[in-house]
Order: sequence, then structure tokens, then C-alpha cells
Amino acid sequence: MDCRKFEITLLSANDLEDVRKFFKMKVYLRVSIGGSSEAERRTPADKHGEVNPAWNFTLKYTINESMVQHFNTMLVIKLYCKRKLGDRYIGEVHTSMKDLFDYAYPLGGSAVVSYPDRKSTRL
Repeated sequence: MDCRKFEITLLSANDLEDVRKFFKMKVYLRVSIGGSSEAERRTPADKHGEVNPAWNFTLKYTINESMVQHFNTMLVIKLYCKRKLGDRYIGEVHTSMKDLFDYAYPLGGSAVVSYPDRKSTRL
């Protein structure tokens, strides 16, 4: 089975919903590929940016070649606000691994992309 190296640098977010009314927002990201919770990784929380956090944090993965051949493998980035009484969900970004690789390949394998976050309905 062929494998590829996948490296993603998470830079920043802008104009997030302020989910804290009395204290500063400390935003971090949970990143997973293909919905696998065991391969989920976290960034450190940004303690200064509040609704405009910045991380400049790089995550490295080794992925199967099949993950970039089909549109069904998703990169999922979920945004959370760190709190003592349980972290608060802010929103998330989904993109196909195939789309990322197809976009970056003609550019030498590296690209800067930007995505809007979306808030999913929570019951």
C-alpha cells in the first residue's frame, strides 16, 4: 500500500462568533482525516486573538494513497473555545483530501487555501 506525507499548517481564522460574553476567547482546532477520532490532533489554544485567532501550527500525517484518489475522504477542522466548564464548539471546515491534492499538485505540491467555517446544528 502506497503512502504519502501530508503536512498542513493552520494559520488563522477571522471574524469568528464570540461565544464568550465575560471572558476572553481561547480558540483551538481539532483536526481529523476521514472522520477518524483516534487520529484527531489539536493545536494549542490562541490566548490573544479572541475572534481573530492565529496558530501558525503545522501537523504532519502519513496517509494512504487511496485517500487522495477519491472524493470521500474529508479533512475536518473543528474550532473550539477553551473553557473550564467544558469547551464550546464554534464551527467547522470540511474539504476533500482529493481537492486539496489536486489544487496543490500543479503548484509544486504546496498551496495556501482559505475556507469559510460553518456552524453545524447541535441537538
